[in-house]
Amino acid sequence: MEENNIVSRESKIFVSSSSLKISSIRHLKIENTIIEDTFAEGFGMRYTRLILTAATRRWLDAGVREFSGYGSSVIQCDAEVGLENYLTPEQTYDGRIGASILAFGFSTDALAKAVAKRAGQCLMTCATSAVFDGYTQARYAEEEKAAQTKAAQTNADQTNPAPTPTQSQKRIPLGSHLRFFGDGYQKSKLLRGRRFWRVPVMDGEFFCEDSIGVGKGVAGGNFLIQSVDQMTGLSAAEKAVDAIAELAGVMTPFPGGVVRSGSKVGSKYKAMVASTSHQFCPTLRGRVDSLVHPDAQCVYEIVIDGVDFAHVAEAIRIGIHAAVGEGIVSIGAGNYGGKLGKHHFKLHQVLDAANEEEAN
Repeated sequence: MEENNIVSRESKIFVSSSSLKISSIRHLKIENTIIEDTFAEGFGMRYTRLILTAATRRWLDAGVREFSGYGSSVIQCDAEVGLENYLTPEQTYDGRIGASILAFGFSTDALAKAVAKRAGQCLMTCATSAVFDGYTQARYAEEEKAAQTKAAQTNADQTNPAPTPTQSQKRIPLGSHLRFFGDGYQKSKLLRGRRFWRVPVMDGEFFCEDSIGVGKGVAGGNFLIQSVDQMTGLSAAEKAVDAIAELAGVMTPFPGGVVRSGSKVGSKYKAMVASTSHQFCPTLRGRVDSLVHPDAQCVYEIVIDGVDFAHVAEAIRIGIHAAVGEGIVSIGAGNYGGKLGKHHFKLHQVLDAANEEEAN
């Protein structure tokens, strides 16, 4: 056992040259930043993945920006929407540059309405764009990889056809709705077992998949960055968002990936379903039961939506490690006492699990 990497599972004491120090299960520091013994509370939601392609990066970004607009929180927005990652021509169906976009909603029906409206107004109108089902494509890739692994382990015949995604998976309409814009001039095309619609538009044709898959995802994973001043906190938040952006299966739906106006459920005003998280507002210290650290003057929140619990947990871990450092007093998380969301991301466990893996 190396001298600078000591793990005691019984006492939960860990010392590492990577500057992660756990003196007890209730006291954890990374560099000089305290990691609070708390948890983030996530919610089960339905999600889908769209692949947008375009002729150039300018028009790809234009489509992503328009489609993702007004998509920060389902508290008021019809869906939570954001960029997952960019794709090379080798990764897309039509051989052009692309972007993978994740969209989350409380129900399949709500998500179907939001995606169809957004695609019609923001993607069909975008020059050179085409839209494909990224959910089923990702599922197919996962199942094909699993089949190949199993075949290799059992020395099975590699000529067997790869499995196709389950036919019972839920799907929502896309091109089957948008085709009506073609006013009878639209054409249907079946390629490699997938149905597409070619809708005539003024720069040629809008090419769009008939429907897209929907699955169960997790939204609302989060962590809170408390800093000595605003710019220090913002810099840390930007580093966290940039690190999370490198991961697949997650996205950060708020402007720039950062939330300045964290909210709580309810308000003194009956018409408001959510209101400012007053316990984390530095200017209210002294007037409320504040949760702001005595040395902190600013709090930023990073909210993460993902395809499942594991992807969100990994994004929280990566984001926290990117955010810690000089001037970051503490990192905690937002929750509702465990009463609303069934997905609980305990910060110490999220970080400690990774450390135990490294030590094994």
